[in-house]
Amino acid sequence: MSTFRVPYTGFALKNAAIKQELMQAFEAVLDSGRYILGSEVKAFESEFAEYCQAKFAIGVANGTCALHLVLRELGISAGDEVITVPNSFIATAASVALIGARPVLVDVGEDLNMAAGSIDAAITPRTRAIIPVHLTGRPARMDEIMAVARQNNLLVIEDAAQAVGAELHGKRVGAWADAACFSLHPLKNLHAFGDGGMVTTNNSDIAAKTAKLRNHGLVNREQCDSWGFNCRLDEVQAALLRVQLRQLDGWTKERRRLAFRYNELLKPYVQVPEEQPGEFCVYQTYVIQAERRDELRSYLVQHGVEALVHYPVPIHLQPAAKELGYTAKDFPITIKACSRILSLPLYPGLTESQQDEVVNWIAKFYQGN
Repeated sequence: MSTFRVPYTGFALKNAAIKQELMQAFEAVLDSGRYILGSEVKAFESEFAEYCQAKFAIGVANGTCALHLVLRELGISAGDEVITVPNSFIATAASVALIGARPVLVDVGEDLNMAAGSIDAAITPRTRAIIPVHLTGRPARMDEIMAVARQNNLLVIEDAAQAVGAELHGKRVGAWADAACFSLHPLKNLHAFGDGGMVTTNNSDIAAKTAKLRNHGLVNREQCDSWGFNCRLDEVQAALLRVQLRQLDGWTKERRRLAFRYNELLKPYVQVPEEQPGEFCVYQTYVIQAERRDELRSYLVQHGVEALVHYPVPIHLQPAAKELGYTAKDFPITIKACSRILSLPLYPGLTESQQDEVVNWIAKFYQGN
């Protein structure tokens, strides 16, 4: 149980309203005797694809598996280069490195998403693909990124781990690129009770190959067409996710209401994440940029507000990325943001009084009280 008056997450609050449905879904799977790749996974895949405005969806074990499987199915391999960003969770670049390819990083824009204008300079004869990340639930500029990709005959994979339901110009993330990868980790807006992930695509060949690769490369129990992996989404998780998917639009509406309220109240003190024309953000994290960030975070924690940083150390400065050869002077927008970003509590069930407490402590910090 959290000791914070304003904890960063509120799982119990959100789950309480649908607990009976969740338990019924769990019991139905329990009683069915079918726990792997059954009717619940199939139904969730169909519903998730429709939600994302994509033709196909494939349930996998987690978001990292989603990235890894898609990269393999698209033929990315040793010696290839894949362009992505330095301010994502480590799994984005790691998925590229683990298949033997090289992550090539480019800086972000003021929206903290991949700057399309930075891609051309990073393209070499070895470049095969681009992985934009929809950070914090804000859609990357997919129209601009896809234009660059088409001009250079490059594949595009959306890292949509944080952005289920986000839109750009009315088109949902997950429907823009050759494929998209989602995480269903408990901290995501739509989450499993453990790990889970999804791949979406409009390409039937990618869908079929990914579905096979996640299940040992099996066509059926007797025939294996290729060496594959055990990266399946569990049947019980799919059943629980179906219950939550029906609630997702309502939860997103509440997240957006709270985010807009934060924006209005916090504008005098910090830089807030205001949407640009055509964007529909889902605020998986509500991230401000603040002067004296570390002092502010300590002050908030001291006064009962659980604030976090996503992510304080960019990928190119991680020990694992040393061989990539980047330095602290690279990617100045990313470096600046990493010293200023702060994630505030935002979730369905957060009360306005709790939100007011967060705002009041931030105001007091900057007013010197």
